[in-house]
Parts: sequence; C-alpha cells; structure tokens
Amino acid sequence: MLAVLLLGQFMVNVDTAIVNVAGPAVQDDLHPSGGALELVVSGYTLAYAVLLVTGARLGDARGHRRMFLLGLAVFTAASLACGLAPVTGALVAARLVQGAAGALMVPQVLSGIQIHFTGKARARAQGMLVLTLSGGAVAGQVLGGVMVSADLFGLGWRPVFLVNVPVGAVLLVAGARLLPRDAGARAGRLDLGGVALLSAGVLLLTVPLMFGREAGWPVWTWPSLAASVPVLGWFVRRQRRIAARGGTPLADLRVLARPVVAWSLGSIALATATFFAMMFVLALYLQQSLGKSPMFSGLVLVPWVAAFGVGGPLLPRLPARITAHAPVAGYLLLAAVYLAVGLARPDGAPLAVLLGFGGLGLGLGFASQLGRATADAPARFAPDLSGLINTNSQLSAVAGVAAFGTLYLGLGGPPRHAFTVVMAAFAGTALAACAAAFAGWVAGRREDAGDQGSRPARRADATASSRV
Repeated sequence: MLAVLLLGQFMVNVDTAIVNVAGPAVQDDLHPSGGALELVVSGYTLAYAVLLVTGARLGDARGHRRMFLLGLAVFTAASLACGLAPVTGALVAARLVQGAAGALMVPQVLSGIQIHFTGKARARAQGMLVLTLSGGAVAGQVLGGVMVSADLFGLGWRPVFLVNVPVGAVLLVAGARLLPRDAGARAGRLDLGGVALLSAGVLLLTVPLMFGREAGWPVWTWPSLAASVPVLGWFVRRQRRIAARGGTPLADLRVLARPVVAWSLGSIALATATFFAMMFVLALYLQQSLGKSPMFSGLVLVPWVAAFGVGGPLLPRLPARITAHAPVAGYLLLAAVYLAVGLARPDGAPLAVLLGFGGLGLGLGFASQLGRATADAPARFAPDLSGLINTNSQLSAVAGVAAFGTLYLGLGGPPRHAFTVVMAAFAGTALAACAAAFAGWVAGRREDAGDQGSRPARRADATASSRV
C-alpha cells in the first residue's frame, strides 16, 4: 500500500520538475509565445495548488482509495494527451488537467499514512514520503535532461510525458489490488461555495506571484493580490459557520486552533519558501554572473535536493530526546549554510557540499514538523491536515520565488552584492522558521503538561462515576 501511494506522489513530483528542463525543446518544436510556454510550465502547478484542499475533502467524502485511483487514471490519460499534443493550446489544456488530477491524488497519500499507520510505523512512512518528495525532484531534473538529449525515437520532448503512461497503467493495477477498501468513507455534499471561494482566493494570490515578476509587476497584479485577502477571509468565515452548524466544511479549520499544528505550518512555510527560491536565485547567479553552464547549475543543486530526503528516514532511528529538537537544529543549520554560501561564494565541490548540509537541515526540520503536526491532530482531521500541509507548501514555494527573485533582480550594483544580500535574507527567514519551530515545541510541552495534570482529575471522575 505504501509503495503504491509513494509512487503516485513520485510521479506528480517528477512532472513538476521535468518540464523545466524540457521547456526549450517545447519552444523549438511548437513555437509557443513566452506566456504560453510559461503556462506549459506553471499551469500544472497552478491547477495543482488551487485544488489540493478540495482533493483532500473528496477523499474523505468519497473514499481515499477511490479518489487516488481516479486521480491516477486521469493523470495518466492527461500525460498521454501532453505527449501527443499537436499544438501549444492542447498542451496547455492537458497540463492543467494533469495538475488537477495530481491535486486529487496527492492528498490521499498523507491521509492514507495518517489513517493506516501509527507510532514508529507512521514516522517511518512519513520519512519515506519526504524521501519521495526529494527523489521526485532529483529524478525530474535528471530524466528531463536525459530524455530530451537522447531524442528517443525522434520524439524530442514528448517522452518526458509519455513515460508516465506505462508507469501509471502498472500503478493502477497494483493500486486496485493493494489499496485498502474505503469502508470509512463518508457520503456527504461537497461545499461547492467553499470550493469556489478557495479557488478564487488562491488564483487571485498565485497568478500575480507566478507571472507578475517576469512581466515587471504590471498594474493588475496589485489589485489581484489585494482582492485575495477578503476572498480568503470570506472562505474562512464560511468554513467556521458550516462547522458551527455541525456540517462538513471543505476544510475544518479547527485543526489550526491547536498551537502545535499552527506553529508547525508557519515554520514549514517559511523554510519551504527559501528552499525553492534558493534554486531559482542560485541558478541565475551561477549562469549570468559566473558564466556557468545550465548543466553545471542543475547538477550542483542535486545535493541540495537529494539531502532534503535524507532527514525523513534518519529521524525514526534517532532517540526521542534528539528528534524533539530536530526542527530547531535543522533550521539553524540551514541558516548557517545560507550565510556561508553568501559570504564565501564558493564554487564547484565546496558549493555542492554546503548545499548538501543545507538540504539536510531543511529535511530534518520538515520531516520532524510533519510528524509533530500529524501526531498532535486527531484522526478525524487527517484530510484537513493533508490538504492544508500540501497547499501551504505550494503557496509558500510560489511566494518565495516571487519575493526573493524580485529582491535579487531588483537590487542594483554588482551581482555579488545582490547575491550576498539575498543569502542573508534567506538566513533571516530560516531563523524565523527556527523561532516558529521553537514556539511550536513550547506549545507542545505546555499541552503535554496540561494533559498530565488533568489525568488525576479524570481518573477521580471515572472512579466516582463507577461508584455511583
């Protein structure tokens, strides 16, 4: 079961990265405009980010197994459509469907781990999930370059999509046999008003962040960003009102009332924003300022992404007293690496080693906070937490690239000065993530102390009740 879920996650992550490498080949073949090519790359991420919470709720309402297999089937069919697309418009449409299918499939992965695993088994499963996230990103970078360069059967860029078809077909057969039946699925009406509000709010927020920087932040971007605030606020009020009436909201935001969950999500958002922005800024600096090739800038980032996945499998093997402080230690290591890269500006192997330590620090923080948040929330919040964690990561990645990318490109003076300033900003953000992680740890200690203090009273009440 875990292998099927993780392979589905792997496919989605590969397709997030693989098209970045295949973009120039698509441009040479189909001759899209700059905006259309941007949609080929970013439309997938856009549809994916918008619908993650909806996908999580559909899994809870209609069955996690059913929604995973449906998402996988649509994702496989959309991959075939991408590979056969004769014109740019067809490719863009198929990519949007791919992203929507991924949003239906991926939330079931974390929900399935929360529902079917407990204790150390859950920690190991979540560690493998972190490793899968890392491996998918690395594989996307490598496979994209290999397949496009090999020009398999004279198909150019098309095999980067067509490879999903046989893999998806095999995974569908395995999933139908190995995934548990949906005995606990709840029938109920989907909050379509909530879907509309959340989709509109996320679109108003992400579209200017994804396309505004390259377009020079035109006038329309600022009203769009401003409008996202009241729309998302309206969504929050609607969800609280539905929950208060005893209904089923699209996202039960009561899970955020738990301090450990709220602080963990905030800390993950800050750290994730620097992770993706680092890849963007460093690639620009290496190629434009140091004259390195695209292949060099891609390969030097492999340790950064690969080491991120090491923290997940490593944590369950460590003593509990050490894992309790893993988020703080991991983000402190991440901040130190940012400062070292910015001040020393190393090249070649020293840079790769430093990036490996940075990825390890981020992986330790992310994996431990993922376990901390899911352990603190009751099982009934599994779909809500899955949707929120995935959406939180996607939005923070988009926001990080937009904010730090704009800072780097907007700073005047020598490129080295701009690079040093942005690395210092990364370090400060990592320290903020560290502070949020520490606040979450303190909140967790207080909750544990409160639970221990209330146990004698609960036992006395139970004894009195039994005597009555």
